[in-house]
Amino acid sequence: MERQGSLGAKSKEKIKLKKPKQYKVIMHNDDYTSMEFVVEVLVRIFNKKMAEAEKIMLDVHKAGKGIAGIYSYDIAMTKANTAMGWAKEEGFPFKLSVEEV
Repeated sequence: MERQGSLGAKSKEKIKLKKPKQYKVIMHNDDYTSMEFVVEVLVRIFNKKMAEAEKIMLDVHKAGKGIAGIYSYDIAMTKANTAMGWAKEEGFPFKLSVEEV
């Protein structure tokens, strides 16, 4: 006897899962935050390898901004706030923003 609503092999209902929205963390250039600090943030907080961190830092320096990473909303906000908190402790006006992809 088959139960109604069971997820047995004969069930024809498909469960559709929506992927969570993704958000990019954007680093903004300023005239005071050191390049070394930006690289350190990328390595420690955004888990980038040194070569990738240096490339992103140069994007920030030359283009005025660079993408530190793409994450779910909570992770993007946590990383951005952690980085800005650390920058404030170090006396840098470093800013990051979070935008939906």
